Parts: sequence; structure tokens; C-alpha cells
Amino acid sequence: MKLPSLRRARPAELPGIAGVVRLDRRTKNLTKRLKPGEIAVIDHVDLDRVSAEALVDCQVAGVVNVADSISGRYPNLGPEILVEAGIPLVDGIGREVFSVLHEGERVRLHDGVLYRGEEAVAKGVVQDSETVAQSMDDARAGLSTQLEAFTANTLEYLRRERDLLLDGVGVPAVHTAMDGRHVLIVVRGYDYREDLVALRPYIREYRPVLIGVDGGADALVENGYVPDLIVGDMDSVSDETLKCGAEVVVHAYRDGRAPGSERLERLGVDSIEFPAAGTSEDVAMLLADSKGASLIVAVGTHNSLIEFLDKGRAGMASTFITRLRVGAKLVDAKGVGRLYRSRVSTFQMVALIASGLFVLGVAMVAIGADDILWSILRARWNEIYFHIRELFT
Repeated sequence: MKLPSLRRARPAELPGIAGVVRLDRRTKNLTKRLKPGEIAVIDHVDLDRVSAEALVDCQVAGVVNVADSISGRYPNLGPEILVEAGIPLVDGIGREVFSVLHEGERVRLHDGVLYRGEEAVAKGVVQDSETVAQSMDDARAGLSTQLEAFTANTLEYLRRERDLLLDGVGVPAVHTAMDGRHVLIVVRGYDYREDLVALRPYIREYRPVLIGVDGGADALVENGYVPDLIVGDMDSVSDETLKCGAEVVVHAYRDGRAPGSERLERLGVDSIEFPAAGTSEDVAMLLADSKGASLIVAVGTHNSLIEFLDKGRAGMASTFITRLRVGAKLVDAKGVGRLYRSRVSTFQMVALIASGLFVLGVAMVAIGADDILWSILRARWNEIYFHIRELFT
């Protein structure tokens, strides 16, 4: 492949987007290192929505994919998110770039070509709104094949995990009491930030058991909560959160391997292993259901068939079956946020506070309160005002 060359020019004159390059074959690992203005090089066939949103949150200057962001197997959601965010996306640039470029080098991206200095090191296909829309239309034709594969994976999961699904065989004993309580399971997935904000009144009133699935535990901590349980393979949760005092359940493979246990041993964190096929969010749901949770509220989990396929792995069939197993006690956070209302209405709260302040004011006047008492009253009023404003925001 012959790549275009450049005349000598000062860096300020060179067109395109310049920045430090970060490379990783796993997008999830890469987003932990990315900083605003950097260029991400990934190896991600059928870029999914969660990965794309993570790249957008990192405020990258551009994304270079050595694979096809839309392969045509199904209409995956990631490329459209990047394009709508105004982030340049270049596909099919070739896996050789991982051996040519080094982490931290300065590169430039222009017209689908990746430059190091004046040297063109790789070339790909520029994706824009029109090409993504066309590829998505073409990909919808591949849904039937993916449905067949999804069905086959579902039957295989049922065969392998029937004892766990039907009788709860293999669910470990945990200290956290869930019998008869609400359980909130947080996955760092779709719209988890918005859902956690919307659920603040619900969490404050019902005090559910808080379960963070891997990075979902960090999401709870970021929102001011301490998780009761952390469930997962421990590959995307911070050391600080693992040491927060939560009970830790490691998702292990069916053959007994639990890679996350090694990390916990190094950190000195006690843990319990839960061998099961499927995803960590499935493990969290099965654990809550088996321990008698009366209601399971899911944040950031998968709901639709497209979302199951968008996860990009056969194991998502387990999520479908797990939802059938848990049944009516499982509700999505969006439903709770839309339907839930505090037992005390805003009008009742305001009326109660106003009447109390009126009575207090009358009493102060009656006893001839001096300036010191009035200043104390004003200070207390300011505290109440800011507390109320925090409750309703």
C-alpha cells in the first residue's frame, strides 16, 4: 500500500488532528489511560455503545480502529455515538500499527491517514454520519443470522447451568442480608449516571442493598454511596473501592479459575468465589434472587435484543435467561425513576417547614428575642434551605 507523503512544513501548518497516541487491543483498558485531546488506537470489531460512550467521556481527539467498527453482523450502536459527538473515526487501519507506533508518541490524523512526524504510518477508511447510516442499514439485514446464533447460545447456557437456574445450586453464602429487602444492582453500562441521579430519592427512602458489578462499584462511590457488595471478575474496579469495606464476590469460571482472586489477595481483601457461566451482572442478579430480595432494581444493564447483541459476545444469552429466571421482581432503573414518587409530597414538606418557621417566629417576637437569637435563627434557616435544595436536586 502506497501512502501519501508530505512536503516539509512547520507543525502549525500541517492539517488534521495532532495529539499523543494511546494503544490497546482492549478498549475497556484503554479508556482508563486516555486523557482529553489524545488519539485512541483500538482493535474493536463492532464497536459497542458502552465502549463508545467511554471514549466520548475521555474527550479523545480521534479514534483509530484497526478493525471494522461496523462489520455488518448486526446494527451495533457505538460508531453512531462517536460520529454524533464530533469525534473523527477511522476504520480498518491495520493491526501492524500496534508494532509501528509506541504509547505516548505524538501523531497526526488527517483524511484517514495516521502520521508520525512527516511519515505516514497507516491508512484507513474515514467514517462519517452518511457512511455509518448506510452501514447500519446494511447490518440490519444480518440480524436473522445473529438471532439464530443467539438462540443456540441460549440453549447451550440452559444445558450447562440448569442446576443453578432451577435450584440455586452453587450460589455461595454471603453475610449481607437481602431477604425481603430491595436490592440495587449497578453496572457501568447504558445511562448509568443519569439513572443513579434519578434514583436518589428512591435510595434515600428505601435504603436498598447496593451491589456494584465491577466498575459499577466505582460508580456508586462517585455518587456518594458505599456498596454493600462488589461482584465481578475485578478487572475494572479501583483498588480504593475494593478496600471500602464491602463484601466481595469474585465471578469465577466454571473450571474453577478466578483471575480476580489473585488481585484481591495482593490487596489483602477477603472474597468469596461464585463459579458460573455468563456475565457478572447475571451473577449479581442470581445472587440477589437466591438470597430472597423482594425487588431487584437494575442500573446500566441490558434490556433489548439489540443491546444483548451489542455486547458482542455469546455469553449475553445468559442475561436473557437470567432475566426470565428472576422474573417480575426485576425492574429497570428507568421504570423506577419514572414511577417512583416520595411518600411525602413537595407541598406537604414546604407547608410543614413554613408552619414551623411561622410558629417559631411568633414565639421569638413574644419573648422579645435579641439580635443574637435572631442571628442564630437566620443561620439555622440557611442550613435548612441548603439541605432542602440538596434533597430536590
